[in-house]
Amino acid sequence: MSEPAVCSSKGCQASALWAVLWNNPKLHTPERRKTWLACDEHRGSLSDFLAARGFLKDVVAFEG
Repeated sequence: MSEPAVCSSKGCQASALWAVLWNNPKLHTPERRKTWLACDEHRGSLSDFLAARGFLKDVVAFEG
């Protein structure tokens, strides 16, 4: 049995509802996407953190 997908925000144990897709252009090829999972509460803060650094690529519904 697999573990339930939880939010990537530090200390949060809420179920993941969103996939925040990003990459660091200094480290990753343009097509590569890393994923942070987010609950409704942390979707904005995780997205904002990545967007401020120019890393955010997309936010999509998580289908675990």
